[in-house]
Amino acid sequence: MRFDEHFQKGNQLSKKKEVVVIFQWNAKHIPGSVNIPLGLLGFSLHELDKTKEYIIVCRSGARSGRITEFLSSHGFHAINMVGGMMNWEGNVQ
Repeated sequence: MRFDEHFQKGNQLSKKKEVVVIFQWNAKHIPGSVNIPLGLLGFSLHELDKTKEYIIVCRSGARSGRITEFLSSHGFHAINMVGGMMNWEGNVQ
């Protein structure tokens, strides 16, 4: 599922359920997000909680789309933020 589809269905961001994961930690990122370097993703799977939803973010949304598919194939509920940080209009840190 894509990030925009998630919210079109009336879902809201919930700190209890979702963790925003940034794979390209730039000068700006979404407040409260977690940085997991792409090269460490395979080593970090055991640290992720399959009961949570993960919103996956990169600079443009392309790489995060592939990561979303990868996480989904491993049983995680992952949502791609299409357009990535380039389209993010919310607060940044």
